[in-house]
Amino acid sequence: MATLTDNFYRGQLLERRQRLEAAIAEFEKTEHLVWLVQEIDSALERMDAGSYGLCEICHEPIEEDRLLGDPLLRNCLDHLTSDQRCALERDLDLTSRIQRRLLPRQNLSLNGWEVYYHYEPAGTVSGDYCDLVSPAAEAGALFFILGDVSGKGVAASMLVAHLHALFRSLIAVGLPVNELVERANRLFCESVMPGHFATLVCGRAGVSGEVEVSNAGHCSPLWVQGGEVRGLESTGLPLGAICGGQYSTKTIQLNTGDSLVLYTDGLSEARDRADAEYGAARLSRLLRNHYALTAKALIDICLEDLTAFLSGARRTDDLTIMVIRRAE
Repeated sequence: MATLTDNFYRGQLLERRQRLEAAIAEFEKTEHLVWLVQEIDSALERMDAGSYGLCEICHEPIEEDRLLGDPLLRNCLDHLTSDQRCALERDLDLTSRIQRRLLPRQNLSLNGWEVYYHYEPAGTVSGDYCDLVSPAAEAGALFFILGDVSGKGVAASMLVAHLHALFRSLIAVGLPVNELVERANRLFCESVMPGHFATLVCGRAGVSGEVEVSNAGHCSPLWVQGGEVRGLESTGLPLGAICGGQYSTKTIQLNTGDSLVLYTDGLSEARDRADAEYGAARLSRLLRNHYALTAKALIDICLEDLTAFLSGARRTDDLTIMVIRRAE
């Protein structure tokens, strides 16, 4: 019986074949277009035979993130030709540059808010999502989103770009935060392969210091107020889990000097040489001791503490930290 994943790839292949046939009918029938149709037919035959997605040399599964980007692949990374490796490196470099162009301004001051973030992929591209939007239609409002999509590599970066476009479009419509996340979830569910999801925090900071937050299964944001640190728990499932999922919000009031700290699990789940986890508790203690610092200084002290904790151990996950602070 065909799996949901098989159905997804079959749908992708059939859609591409239909587009190629339309192009051949409208334009000159080129050798390359005919070759692409033949490659799609070959992939469909492998799917029927049960060998689709397996490397033709070692017969091990082809990396899922690569197959998602190009469903015609026949070989895994270990069995690429030198020309194919060079082409892949060029594609990864271009993808990385495009992804960084999608990032918001790093050091932002707006209507009493001071925002700074640190974005550090573990590899060439990242599955972390980070954005700041101040829509013209909502004078003074600042929307912030920070999240993490499932998977790694190019496939994860494609989902990040998809989320970026979704939220930017929906924020422009002027939806409340909970409806914004609900609408994004439905659209995300309808457009991604089964089994892929994204955890994220989406919020809106107002001119008077109020912050509305919706947490879709992500690491709890930390509200730093004086010497007290409180976590804002999840208010809904990750995006992509259930198409009809509902999301509530929590509203807090940030006073002068208060901060909201968002992060991905590349921070909280980092492990040292003894395989001990950094953890949210350590982060909370650090923030409690340094609550008076600026947004940038808070992130700097977090990175210093993480480096000391790792003691030379290699990071294996993308790392993003964002601090939203009510300025003096």
